[in-house]
Amino acid sequence: MKPVAPGVAGELFIGGTGVGLGYLNRAELTAERFLSDPFSTETDARLYRSGDLARFRNDGILEYLGRADDQVKIRGYRIELGEIEANLAAEPNVQACAVIAREDEPGNRQLVGYIVPRNGALDMNELKESLGTRLPEYMVPSQFMLLEALPLTQNGKVDRKALPAPLAASRGEGGPHEPRLKRPLPLSGTSCCGRKGSAFRMISLILAGSR
Repeated sequence: MKPVAPGVAGELFIGGTGVGLGYLNRAELTAERFLSDPFSTETDARLYRSGDLARFRNDGILEYLGRADDQVKIRGYRIELGEIEANLAAEPNVQACAVIAREDEPGNRQLVGYIVPRNGALDMNELKESLGTRLPEYMVPSQFMLLEALPLTQNGKVDRKALPAPLAASRGEGGPHEPRLKRPLPLSGTSCCGRKGSAFRMISLILAGSR
């Protein structure tokens, strides 16, 4: 385990007295998720491997980026979809968003962003330029599609399998685009908490892997 610097994304491990002993009657999952805590002086201390990606901002706030299992590989680069979504959600004209890797044509795997605009038109060129100031080129989606709402599962999570294939008329190419329907859907792109004030001890962000 290797703690990462502020601003760097990593997998979130949680430790402290609030961490349980494991899952009931699920020994294999317990062994995978509940690990010995190398940062504690107590011999029986454990860390819970959350499977979430997060990073400490410079102001000390812990920012949630998405699930570690949402990591994809495109053109040799390992890409964390949650990090792209977090940056998209920070755009003032984006109400809700999701990003997935699609391969609608054999051998042509690319990132597609799905956006519910906040108000009126959305200039895709400006959006891409803004993302390009915070993300490397290979993490900026090749296409964008405007939706009236993101499809959700029964649990209220984004149903990524139900996201439609990009249509030529809806691709993120060119200037301002008007959404066909304007019913807003609230969605938080990031979740934050401080280093203090939790029943759990936030131990560290562990490097999830190199690109």
